Amino acid sequence: MELFSDLENNQNLLPYDGEVVYHGILLDDQESEKFFNDLFEKIEWYHDKAIVNGQEIETKRKVAWYGSRDFSYTYSGVTRIATPWIEELLALKQLIELYTDAMYNSCLINLYHNGEEGVSWHSDDEKDLIKNGSIACLSLGATRKFVFKHKQTSEKREFDLVKGSLIEMKGETQQHWLHQITTTKKVSTPRISLTFRQMKV
Repeated sequence: MELFSDLENNQNLLPYDGEVVYHGILLDDQESEKFFNDLFEKIEWYHDKAIVNGQEIETKRKVAWYGSRDFSYTYSGVTRIATPWIEELLALKQLIELYTDAMYNSCLINLYHNGEEGVSWHSDDEKDLIKNGSIACLSLGATRKFVFKHKQTSEKREFDLVKGSLIEMKGETQQHWLHQITTTKKVSTPRISLTFRQMKV
């Protein structure tokens, strides 16, 4: 496993069939902590839901869905309606757009209270998103392991997502790779993940 701090900026983390670009540390410790605290208090958090075997379940982690308009976004069998941007999200969106040279109209935010909360294998390939578009992921708070697995070969790549770091998934990544946030009992502090997205309009 590699730490992002050991990687070169703008490096592609995948060996083939996609692009996951590491853009480096955007926020220093003080900036990261301030944004974490502001978002923790101001975001309209709710427990995420999913349809599993025909039944609706509620996740331990909390989420929020924001956008430039009231985008509807359906994943895991449940549709969510976007909330208007708040000042802090707009500031981060503008910063990330400078690094990725892409424009985003929405953001799915996850709050993991500790290491026992994660996300299982999935691809962000929902029909609501622009195909082969960009998804920029900014990490705040605790360091967590981010793992990619190729859908055909099962080859894996795993990295530590450190606070203030930005990665960008684009190209054919979602077609060929799954990804997850693994669970662990070694992490007792929370993490906020902001995934800025490109919805079809």
